Amino acid sequence: MTAPEYVPGHDLLAGKVVAVTAGAGAGIGASVVRRALEEGAKAVVFSDTHERRLAEAEATLAEEFGADRVRQLVCDVTDEAQLTAFLDAADEFGGIDVMVNNAGLGGTASILEMTDEQWTRVLDITLTGTFRCIRAAGNRMVAAGKKGVIVNNASVIGWRAQEGQAHYAAAKAGVMALTRSAAMDLAPHGIRVNAVSPSLAMHPFLAKVTSDELLAELKDREAFKRAAEPWEVANVMVFLASDYASYMTGEVVSVSSQHA
Repeated sequence: MTAPEYVPGHDLLAGKVVAVTAGAGAGIGASVVRRALEEGAKAVVFSDTHERRLAEAEATLAEEFGADRVRQLVCDVTDEAQLTAFLDAADEFGGIDVMVNNAGLGGTASILEMTDEQWTRVLDITLTGTFRCIRAAGNRMVAAGKKGVIVNNASVIGWRAQEGQAHYAAAKAGVMALTRSAAMDLAPHGIRVNAVSPSLAMHPFLAKVTSDELLAELKDREAFKRAAEPWEVANVMVFLASDYASYMTGEVVSVSSQHA
């Protein structure tokens, strides 16, 4: 089954200031940045760790949507100073309304051969990085009296078993649990916290680092026998960020038929 045609925006995020981590490139984060702009966001501040990729993305988006609506900064979510500078940039537009935590790191290694360094790096970026972003964005929203929204990117790997993915699976399962608990902490302030759990979203980098045989196997597991397009996952994230999801919090929404 082929992917449906791209759906135009409907101003779901009109007037909102949106921050997206790992938002350059061609994956889910980049699709969220574009979709937020198409949905009428006042401004989108996005980060990545690759300066060249960030600059190229900003130039393209500024030409299409206006330079006054886009801003990029290098931000490693393991670095508190960089994270602070990233959110300071959102303050220049009036303060953050929506935080999309997309930064994560994967890898493949048997539990028998996985090093402490491999384990720690994946957990620090994927799980602890998400925690840092929730804490930082949540504090700013509370201080500003904003009933903001936080959307995290989890993965079906947090639900199902897959060899070579112990560190990534643990991190993504942690993101799911973190989402549920953070939602309860922030609910008294009117701040919603949800997550998406994608399965297979196709983009050039994934195709580069994954064998054709494994991609074919993963696609065959899906109900539609194809990978999701990154923008199909971004659509769900934008929905969760919008007022259409005003009573949803602490939820992990699977963007896939795969749970186990």
